[in-house]
Amino acid sequence: MRLLKLVPEDTNIDFLRWRKIASAASFILVVVSIALVAVKGLNLGVDFVGGQSVRVEFPQTMPKIDEIRDKVGDIGLGEATIQQFGSDKAVAIRTGLPEGDKAAADRAGKQLVDGIHKAFPTAHTGSVETVSGKVSGELIRTGALSLVLAMIGISIYIWIRFEWQFGVGALGRLFHEVALTFGLFAVTQLQFDLNSIAALLTIVGYSLNDTIVVYDRVRENLKKYRKMEIVPLLNLSINETLSRTVMTSVSVMLALGMLLLFGPDVIFGFTAAMLFGVFVGTYSSILMSTPVLVWLKVGPQSFVPRTSAATEGAERVTRKDDGAVV
Repeated sequence: MRLLKLVPEDTNIDFLRWRKIASAASFILVVVSIALVAVKGLNLGVDFVGGQSVRVEFPQTMPKIDEIRDKVGDIGLGEATIQQFGSDKAVAIRTGLPEGDKAAADRAGKQLVDGIHKAFPTAHTGSVETVSGKVSGELIRTGALSLVLAMIGISIYIWIRFEWQFGVGALGRLFHEVALTFGLFAVTQLQFDLNSIAALLTIVGYSLNDTIVVYDRVRENLKKYRKMEIVPLLNLSINETLSRTVMTSVSVMLALGMLLLFGPDVIFGFTAAMLFGVFVGTYSSILMSTPVLVWLKVGPQSFVPRTSAATEGAERVTRKDDGAVV
């Protein structure tokens, strides 16, 4: 029985032929993503803004969002944020946190649930999630810090393991994927919460794994083919690791796709971000991680120890002085 191969062994695609187009397109997408986040903002979950949130599901036809907002406004808990959540019959209702202690928050949560049941008798409500403003501020700071430190740490690791040019390439790729994922949240207005931070950190880790595989093959080929030009060598390295990249990405995306379609609504945003991140990561590993090495002048000499290079140069001079053919 013949094994299924998504990528033939003799694949020889000139990927770097499109490096300028791919880089320009990625730059535009990153700028657009940053602009969308600045203009539309993120739909921050209760984890980051503080307040109370409850999920409401309607067994039959869901009322219009404006009607739900009016009914919730009549409860007397201030302005509420209503967003469709997961299915077309469920919404997430978020209200501000009342002043006072935990008992006041519990009373407000009970008031919110009772008011929803009174306005919509057939609706089903989940548990009320409560996060204080102080806690939400700490979560924002720690979430952002963990994301930045993860990106910097990965770049430093690749820098130490390879060369500084590879670290720059890894950092640029990570920034590209994280920025586009933020753009996805801004466009879709999916709730951005701690699950979303977990998805971003997972995407960063996945990118690290894929980046090291490609860069390790580049390093091996730089030592093996010292007279080969850098662009053909990078194309060779990408093609040699293409089967592994495609198989890994397809298997992960299939699992995430099933989870997106049939998984619980509470991790819908996490799964959507992961699926998008893996897709963008696959594109980046093929068309974004290696062009940086061309522009930063990586070559066979990058992995030659300085002492060896100096010794080799001295030997050539000595041989030339002795009249030997160099």
